[in-house]
Amino acid sequence: MIAPGSPTVRRRRLAAELRAIRESKGKSGDAVAAALKWSPSKISRYERAKTGLRPAEVERLLDYYKVSGPRRELLLALAEDAAQKGWWEDFADTLTDDYQQFIGLEHEATTISIWHVDVVAGLLQTQAYARHIIGSYSRVEPVAPGMIGRLVRVRMRRQQVLDREGTQLSVVLDESVLMRRIGDESVMYEQLQHLARESDRPNLTLQILPLDAQHSVFGESFVIFGFGQDSDAMLQDVVSTEHLKSGFTLEGERETYLHRIAFAMLGEASLSPADSKALILETAEKHWSGSNVTH
Repeated sequence: MIAPGSPTVRRRRLAAELRAIRESKGKSGDAVAAALKWSPSKISRYERAKTGLRPAEVERLLDYYKVSGPRRELLLALAEDAAQKGWWEDFADTLTDDYQQFIGLEHEATTISIWHVDVVAGLLQTQAYARHIIGSYSRVEPVAPGMIGRLVRVRMRRQQVLDREGTQLSVVLDESVLMRRIGDESVMYEQLQHLARESDRPNLTLQILPLDAQHSVFGESFVIFGFGQDSDAMLQDVVSTEHLKSGFTLEGERETYLHRIAFAMLGEASLSPADSKALILETAEKHWSGSNVTH
């Protein structure tokens, strides 16, 4: 039996399985669409996990493909899970489709590798730090105060993945992140102290890339999601690049592989976790422990 998980991930797993079955049967998408009286675009959309299929539609497909036994049971169970709602869908009026997909992948990834060059990664942000970042979006595009609050709640809710059993996180932050002012001194001091505490988590490896480190990886922040095996349904790793105002682009297998190489190079050029924690605490005291901060 499949454990409850992310509908986003289940949808992607189901799409990959159904595509593999179609190809193994030597059928084209157009042929399947014609046989079931569906549009060819419907086949394309669900196989790319752009839209989902209702369990009854999956059953029709499996009948057409003549799939039976345990494999059929697995796929129908996936279809049922994919039809459920994730907690983030309650915020659908606030979140873009890409951001919802990002959260859905994050919700069930077994490994998460994060490189952030500008701000602290969302999974490690304090509420005050997150509120200042999200509030700054309104300088680019008007954002209602109520929406800012909802986006902050979403970011805090996402952090529950840190407590999920079996999830391993690797985070590399550029040293400039520790120096870049977000809010006032107290916000920055609290954020860096929080980072140092979180670095003690057994499932988190946090490293700082020093400004004077020799490395050859330049570019935007990115996140790599890795997924374990679930029976015989396997989901490929996914890389997401983050843009202004939580815009996300999900990339394919080749890009994910290249980003994994880049992340490994960043890790090698970074300080050890222990030295990284020491630098975080040193920076907090040296730059952000103003007289208005309560120690």
